[in-house]
Amino acid sequence: MEIRIQSIHFDATDRLEAFIQKKVSKLEQFYDGIIAAEVSLRVVKPETVNNKQASIRLMIKNNDCFAEKISDTFEGSVDEAVTALEKQLAKVKEKTRAK
Repeated sequence: MEIRIQSIHFDATDRLEAFIQKKVSKLEQFYDGIIAAEVSLRVVKPETVNNKQASIRLMIKNNDCFAEKISDTFEGSVDEAVTALEKQLAKVKEKTRAK
């Protein structure tokens, strides 16, 4: 699976990018047909406590899965988005099995 990370209006650290690679690559355990993942990181204005937004789009053979979460850290946002995508992938897998 190819993982593209885009940080909008800031530079993501190597440590953050490694964390994202590790978390998103674990999604392959839940569904084999993932082609690519696009991760967008953004700081939401105005500067408040929960202003770190992570959006993850998974390109799958049949369709796409998308999750977007806001937290006080990028790691927390990515973690929540990956959890949401795990649930979506479980549903996609169930639908393909039913056919």
